[in-house]
Amino acid sequence: MSQYDVILHGGRVIDPAQDVDGVFDVAIRDGHIAAVDSTISGTPDTDVIDVSGKLVLPGMIDTHAHVYQHVTGAFGLNADMVGVHSGVTALVDQGGPSCMTLPGFRTFIAEPAQSRVYAFLSAYLVGGLEGHAYPSLYRPDCMNVDATVRVALDNADMVKGIKAHAEPGGFARWGSEVMQQAAQIGEAANLPVYVHFGQLWPLPESGPGDVMPDEILPQVIALLKPGDVLAHPFTRHPGGFVNMDGEVHPIVSEALERGLKVDVGYGSHFSFKMARIAIDAGIVPHTLGADMHGYNTRVPEPEDSQATEHEDHWFYGQTRFSLVSAMTALMALGLTLEQLVPMVTTNATRMLGLEGELGTLKPGAAADVSVLHDDRGQWILRDNEGNEVQTQRRLRPAFCLRAGHRVDADAPILPYA
Repeated sequence: MSQYDVILHGGRVIDPAQDVDGVFDVAIRDGHIAAVDSTISGTPDTDVIDVSGKLVLPGMIDTHAHVYQHVTGAFGLNADMVGVHSGVTALVDQGGPSCMTLPGFRTFIAEPAQSRVYAFLSAYLVGGLEGHAYPSLYRPDCMNVDATVRVALDNADMVKGIKAHAEPGGFARWGSEVMQQAAQIGEAANLPVYVHFGQLWPLPESGPGDVMPDEILPQVIALLKPGDVLAHPFTRHPGGFVNMDGEVHPIVSEALERGLKVDVGYGSHFSFKMARIAIDAGIVPHTLGADMHGYNTRVPEPEDSQATEHEDHWFYGQTRFSLVSAMTALMALGLTLEQLVPMVTTNATRMLGLEGELGTLKPGAAADVSVLHDDRGQWILRDNEGNEVQTQRRLRPAFCLRAGHRVDADAPILPYA
């Protein structure tokens, strides 16, 4: 009988949880990490995989996914396509399930998936139906604080936070009342509240009054507690970290000092221009979510499909990308690989309250491992505004191990082979 089932041989192993960064072998037995050492010998029965020249990371965690497939309409993507088939071993669905729809999410999405799937429960009864396409369903009287708290506490294995929106369209309709209730849910459930910034809905023809996008951040931050998460710091839309004068809002530094966290929430919102302003001002996000969904991710249809693309959606603009290509974009802006790896491993586990369980290659931990190509060359990257940056380094997922089981990175949404 082999001492080890699998050995990943000769890759650059980066594990921030153990302060490990160097060329090592990683041995796996019975779905768990068995050893990390400079040289590990197996037996003829051991599956030795040569990963020389590749990066070997703890299984990456995407902190901003949308995978409530079918229930959220064209918005929801297949969990394993976004997850293990893109080199990512764990996903956090942001606001797809609500207190009413979480049982379906558990039964039909999370339990069948090879990827680990968690949820930040929607603060709204409607959840993410049709990709938040109907703003009137996100008004204050479409929330139930007590029910949402109860469901979150009763499903603590899956529900790791609360999702809410603080954006000009909502504030123009209802002011800050929605965010006040979301903060109450987070406080009562003792969970982080993940807050979307940057415009999501068109402005209404009428509401409680004109809203100034730069006034939203201070109102919301005053409601939040340490550990709550500010999403989309690099949004191209009004109401984000970069104010209407083109500078980082002064309240951001105060929020970080108070212990609030920042998640990239890449997706349709990401702007190289805004990211450059924020990064140059010293804003380094704590976590990196890809924010992929059916309105921004091009998924090839089967040849016999009768599906039509949703080009009438107001923020529609499909492309191909992944959590790993979002890492490449941030590297092109000057963040280092050593800064990025904690965002998708150890920092993400802190957000989820899963430190020591995931995001590490420590012997005894689950054998969730992401293996990436680390290419050198010349490439041009573009965002949704048409801004371009050049890069000489590109990351690509090769494969992952999920509890020791290999899954190749063959998702049709990946931008390059």
